[in-house]
Amino acid sequence: MKERLSYFEVAPEAIKGMLELEKYVHDSGLERSLYELVKTRASQINGCAYCLDMHTKDARKAGETEQRLYALSAWRETPFYSERERAALAWTEALTLISQNDVPDSLYEATRKYFSEKELVSLTMAIIAINGWNRLAISFRKIPGSYDPK
Repeated sequence: MKERLSYFEVAPEAIKGMLELEKYVHDSGLERSLYELVKTRASQINGCAYCLDMHTKDARKAGETEQRLYALSAWRETPFYSERERAALAWTEALTLISQNDVPDSLYEATRKYFSEKELVSLTMAIIAINGWNRLAISFRKIPGSYDPK
């Protein structure tokens, strides 16, 4: 596999906007572990190897356990995640697969039990951001394995 182009080099002004969105979410108050789970789950659904490599490394660095990372694609079947995390993961799946559903009111209400309005906007922006990054990395064949979380 060969990278098609480096979007960071070709269009830094476009990437600047994506990085501003990331900064907003990072500074929004969402728990780092939750944010990394959301990014990893969306990347699993989208099949983005580069982002999976990156966000599992970031999650481990932030203290996430191997067990929770390995079980993430089957989160509904495990006791490893809090109710808040489960709500975020369900919201993540619905928004990532938005062409297949209408994001039902029942899901919105279930998610609102665990997130304030501002947190729900932040969570939604996090999901929008990772889906955008997935699409960039997949489209331009960003090579997984090179990311170093420093």
